[in-house]
Amino acid sequence: MTANVRKIVSRYVLIYSGSQTAESRDEQDAILAAWEAWYAKMGSAIAAGGDPLGSSKFISAPGSPAADGDGGMPASGYTVIEASSLDAAASACADHPHLEHGGRVHIFEAIDLH
Repeated sequence: MTANVRKIVSRYVLIYSGSQTAESRDEQDAILAAWEAWYAKMGSAIAAGGDPLGSSKFISAPGSPAADGDGGMPASGYTVIEASSLDAAASACADHPHLEHGGRVHIFEAIDLH
């Protein structure tokens, strides 16, 4: 008799900060190729995203108008991945191409309230 074992995974939001600008077209192509290779390695663990972020606004108090800028959270992009733990998510990001050019990868567990 074989028992069905369901592997429990959670979602983790990766927020990228720091620049990924390239000085030449060749450098830009190399950065893109590195990201594509990382996505291919991650495979089905990629749940969503991978998109760069553009202009932003922030609101700092109830009823206050939205102000231009990042409000102290300079995010440049995001990806949502699935992993068995926060440590596993961090391990999967250890060779992330965003780190190669001085960027940071911030890893947050997405809490499912439903």
